[in-house]
Amino acid sequence: MNTHRLLHIMYERLFSFFGPCNWWPGDSPFEIMVGAILTQNTNWKNVERAIANLKTDGLLTLTAMSALSREQLAEYIRPAGYYNIKADRLRNFFALINDQWDGDLDLFLRQPATVLREELLSVKGIGPETADSMVLYAAGKPVFVVDAYTHRILIRHEIIDEFYDYHMIQELFMDNLEEDCALFNEYHALIVQLGKEFCKKTRPVCEGCPLSGLNGIDCLE
Repeated sequence: MNTHRLLHIMYERLFSFFGPCNWWPGDSPFEIMVGAILTQNTNWKNVERAIANLKTDGLLTLTAMSALSREQLAEYIRPAGYYNIKADRLRNFFALINDQWDGDLDLFLRQPATVLREELLSVKGIGPETADSMVLYAAGKPVFVVDAYTHRILIRHEIIDEFYDYHMIQELFMDNLEEDCALFNEYHALIVQLGKEFCKKTRPVCEGCPLSGLNGIDCLE
């Protein structure tokens, strides 16, 4: 089976099993971008607690968060873990928008996807997955987000080899799927859901997995 067909079958199975995931949660592009940084190396429940702290005090805006000291910001986002590191990363991101775009996030997000992505990657602490999450979910531009779940699932079903890196996996999806934000959004969310519920790093739950038998195999643990 060719890759184009395989990836479409994979999507159809996941969507049929899980339904729409309504991801990424957030009331504004700014909130989504803050969440993308906070979710590094932690789970979403912890991020929700950090965002709730900011919302409670009416601070979830670029202007308000930029005015916080490093120590104040770190305290608000403490539930997300690595709070000092993430405070620095957030402040680096704020500096980009404030210093180079005069605080105009909307204008910043209107740039072409490739330019936007490169600017985000220039910020210390923002890597490919975080940048692409911002481009897709906050800016609404079609770029496929790859994460550890994607790598694990594709390897276990023999769709890729171990040596595939972030860019190669992203290219695989973008070369074989329609360039569509809604599709990329839902597909990534479905992969995350599968990784959390079935294709776990250790002790995967293969029984009942919606991808059972995909590519002619049950699973490669």
